[in-house]
Amino acid sequence: MANSIEFAKNYTGILDEVYQRAAVSRCLNSSGRMVRAGRNAKEILIPKISVTGLGDYTRNVGYKTGSITYEYETHSFGYDRAIRLFADVMDVEESGVLDCFVEAGAELQRTQVAPEGDAYTFSQIASTEGVTVKGEDLSEASAVDVLAALRAVTNDMDEKQVSTGSRYLFITPTLRGILDDFSLANPTRSNRVLERFSRIVEVPQVRFYTAWIGNIYLDGFERGIPAFLNSTGLM
Repeated sequence: MANSIEFAKNYTGILDEVYQRAAVSRCLNSSGRMVRAGRNAKEILIPKISVTGLGDYTRNVGYKTGSITYEYETHSFGYDRAIRLFADVMDVEESGVLDCFVEAGAELQRTQVAPEGDAYTFSQIASTEGVTVKGEDLSEASAVDVLAALRAVTNDMDEKQVSTGSRYLFITPTLRGILDDFSLANPTRSNRVLERFSRIVEVPQVRFYTAWIGNIYLDGFERGIPAFLNSTGLM
């Protein structure tokens, strides 16, 4: 009699949930309605809209006629890395670990995919045209120094009319801890600058650099070992 093996379904949903818990940059992910697939798998289309400004209104002529420009901007993915894990069916059955694929996949997402994805995301933000990266060593910074840096950033955003609802503060756990200790020890000192952000996300320093280099070869095999350059500490 021929073998009949039924494979389990819905593993993808479980892995996606693990990734969402492990990644710290997930709040930057766009919703599906914001992008469209391009002509090939490496392209996406991002909508952009603009309108003309106000014109002079007169009682005789009435309103000036404006225009609306709605177009899609094509972007190509600049990051494409993957790995294939192999598990022998008989080895899995003999070992008694029936959820081997789920556990291995979850471990891959948690320890490899999510950290690497975060590191790449932050490095790309830092290298985007128009983004200013200030090189500053904050390893010995005090809470006053950190608060002053944040106040300078928020003042700049306020003057540029950046909505507080779209402000995310990504900060290392070390610097966040300095601010928490300061607030506890100095209840009368203000740290309300943190309220100028809609969300505060702690990012481990190992994922928080301005440059990321992947595809490093070690011992003859391609390993997903990232190398980081130029620590920012605070973005």
